Amino acid sequence: MPVNKTPDHAKLDRIVAEARRNAAEREQSYREQALKIYPWICGRCAREFTRENLQQLTVHHRDHNHSNNAADGSNWELLCIYCHENEHAKQLDAAAQATVSGGGKVQATSTFQPFANLKSLLDKKS
Repeated sequence: MPVNKTPDHAKLDRIVAEARRNAAEREQSYREQALKIYPWICGRCAREFTRENLQQLTVHHRDHNHSNNAADGSNWELLCIYCHENEHAKQLDAAAQATVSGGGKVQATSTFQPFANLKSLLDKKS
């Protein structure tokens, strides 16, 4: 015997179907794939994660290319949000270090010299 569905039931059915579709799409994302491949442990600090705090576990691309998502996960590693932030900070530090010239001096990134006139100002006072 067919059940007459009220508009509320039909709306609920659409919501459930959409939720199932979204879950299937998420499972295809590289994060979901990485969470299936690797144990839920940070690759740097070895902190373990559960379903309750899994949102704090991120996928880091080892070569920093977010388009490089090999199905075997060879370009991914799971890092907690703190270690992930630290990893990217190291990359920024390395980029800044690359501006160091061969003589060991940091190349000027600004032409403003706030103390350029200080000697003449001090000489005027004495």
